[in-house]
Amino acid sequence: MTFGRKASMILVALVLVLSGFFTASPKAAAANEVTRGEFIQHLVTSLKVELGDGSTISFKDVDKKLAPYVEAAYNLKLTSGKSKTVFAPNEKLSREQAFSIASRAVITDKVYSTGLLGGFKDRHYFSQSLLKDLAKGVGIGLLVGYGDGTVKPSKPVSPGEMRAIVQRLLKEYQPAGSKNVTLRILGTSDLHTNFVNYDYYRDQPSNSLGLAKTGVLIEQARAENSNSLLFDNGDLIQGTPFGGYKVSVDPIEKGELHPAYAALKSLDFDASTLGNHEFNFGLDYLDEALDDAPFPVLNANVYDAKTNKNRYKPYTIIDKQVVDGKGKKHTIQVGVIGVVAPQIMKWDRAHLEGEVTAKDAVESVKKFLPEVEKAGADVVVVLSHSGMGDEKYDIGEEDITYQLSEIDGIDAIVTGHNHDVFPGSYGDLKNVNQQQGTINGTPVVMPGNFGSHLGVIDLQLSPKGKDWNVASGKAQLRKIDTESDIVSQQVIDAVKETHEATIDYVRSPVGKTTAPINSYFSLVKDDPSVQIVNNAQSWYVKQQVAGTANADLPILSAAAPFKAGGRNGGNYYTDIKTGEIAIKNVADLYVFDNTIYALKLTGKEVKEWLEMAAGQFQQINPSATTEQPLINTDFRTYNFDVLDGVTYEIDVTIPAKYDAEAALVNPTSNRIKKLSYNGAPVTDTQEFLVVTNNYRATGNFPGVTDAKEVIDYAYENRQVIIDYMLEVGTIDPAADDNWKFAPIAGNPNITFETSANAQSLIPEASGITYVAPSANDFGKYRIDIK
Repeated sequence: MTFGRKASMILVALVLVLSGFFTASPKAAAANEVTRGEFIQHLVTSLKVELGDGSTISFKDVDKKLAPYVEAAYNLKLTSGKSKTVFAPNEKLSREQAFSIASRAVITDKVYSTGLLGGFKDRHYFSQSLLKDLAKGVGIGLLVGYGDGTVKPSKPVSPGEMRAIVQRLLKEYQPAGSKNVTLRILGTSDLHTNFVNYDYYRDQPSNSLGLAKTGVLIEQARAENSNSLLFDNGDLIQGTPFGGYKVSVDPIEKGELHPAYAALKSLDFDASTLGNHEFNFGLDYLDEALDDAPFPVLNANVYDAKTNKNRYKPYTIIDKQVVDGKGKKHTIQVGVIGVVAPQIMKWDRAHLEGEVTAKDAVESVKKFLPEVEKAGADVVVVLSHSGMGDEKYDIGEEDITYQLSEIDGIDAIVTGHNHDVFPGSYGDLKNVNQQQGTINGTPVVMPGNFGSHLGVIDLQLSPKGKDWNVASGKAQLRKIDTESDIVSQQVIDAVKETHEATIDYVRSPVGKTTAPINSYFSLVKDDPSVQIVNNAQSWYVKQQVAGTANADLPILSAAAPFKAGGRNGGNYYTDIKTGEIAIKNVADLYVFDNTIYALKLTGKEVKEWLEMAAGQFQQINPSATTEQPLINTDFRTYNFDVLDGVTYEIDVTIPAKYDAEAALVNPTSNRIKKLSYNGAPVTDTQEFLVVTNNYRATGNFPGVTDAKEVIDYAYENRQVIIDYMLEVGTIDPAADDNWKFAPIAGNPNITFETSANAQSLIPEASGITYVAPSANDFGKYRIDIK
């Protein structure tokens, strides 16, 4: 008999279908009828499964005596209960259910025809939902029936029959028992240079972020199971002034270990992969950062443009020494493959075009998986710096973790990029088991961002000759303790020099502001935090084009609210007080390490750009009386570009022309109204020079892709803002209100979320009122659009 790689020796699935298959009994089962609880206790005892204290189960009807057995069965995926809180331990078990459960104990590659059931006289009484399992039971020799040719499917199982069924299984499929190994995979992702529990933008300690906080969880997880490997999933060297400092102020030199890798080294990471933001500073900088990395940094889908060979190490094989339940040592080979979203070619085209190519991530994993298995890997882990995605898949797609979970041979996935959590989110996808942390049967973790969570995957391995089989897997997230000051001191020590230098750097003054600057309402009205960026960008390019062929073109500037809550929570907003502005505040205004670009566009192309940005909003029905959320949460706030230099209105009563991925979904829709320049309507052929950043200029936005001229100034947007403030000295952060919503008739109940801290900062005459608190430090607000 051939066993599936992931499922052989799984007496793990024995009672998976106990849930929902039983007829309730008003009393405890009679002495000759086996109950669910009895079956579980006998089965777990026979399998010699290690017991806990039963405290982790959520079933309310299981007593303390039975709880450890139910807990063990649940953890091994033997049962999921009748519901989240009901196990029904006193319901009786029928013979067809017992045989079906037993047949599921072994998952084979062979498919058994239901025709095998034709020899039983009472086959017409079998439950239709159990036919395949019963057929397999016949095929593997487990179900033979009575001498009279019947199975008696609805007859309750007696204690003697229960013992016989389990003994038959144990005799034919002896479980590995204490020879098994639990291999623990630990994962972080999207740290973005948050190593110390410190918020550089607020210039104060913060226990809500930092690898030093995650390190506490790592140490605890290792103490629980020494058979552990630790991986990082990328987006490591960019994201805060810490990363910017090591690029522009104190760049790494040859032979110097980048402090990001020093931080990971302090916790003994085993490998990592490249995230898309690793490419932000160019290939030369990345090469220097990787040159001294103390562990393999992997990527399987980025290729040298000239040689068409892998630019980076596509995978590694780790010989991991583990200890089984008897204390015996073994060496298990763990293959690790890393991939990144191929959209790096769009996001960092200026750095990458002509130097590298990025291929489809799914196909790249499929390419190297056989090679990894041939190299002897007992376990295969994929580090996927690509978002979760969904059931639909196109070649070259950005978010493909769901597709990776469908590939046979992948045993565990650490993913990220979305700055989201799994288990937790994505419950609307098919074949997702939130309790087990699996997608399509594969354990997956997406551990948030900035060090907020640690991903923990436990794989149950059983020996098969000289090899090991992955019998089952379970994934979970552990959230950092945001209340205490406890940290992993070794992380703090590893980055101490750069951390302290970064604090000094961000405190350097660059100007003053006459009023507070915040981004709390930047998605619903023209906002000072976006206005300042646009003012600075226009100022810079006006100087650059002086005396050139583009000097007489009207200059527009595009900027978006980068810190506007969203997936990063209700505290992720720009908040600058009146008075002195330091570099930390500029970094708070402009969080990305982008560079200045200018595009020559027509009025028609400018309008299409704005139509794309208007996808930030849901369609509002003016006549509806129910609450209508305004913000489209699938649309990233950094794509909500405001174009200064023109005036316009956004009509949210009609559908968006483009979806969040820039696909044309409503060709005749036009949300942008009254688009004007200097008080006159913008014409389709009118030409403009629009200032933006490298991310937008090299992206797929409608209008942007039709630029007649693209100018790369190779100068950081953030530095432009600093230069502007140093030039102006004191700024007035008032927005010029160049955009607004088109008035809506009636009185629809339109709501949006922003920080709960913004209640006292609601602008006058804005039509905005506070409603109630929401989750994750958000508050719900209402807006009247008149």
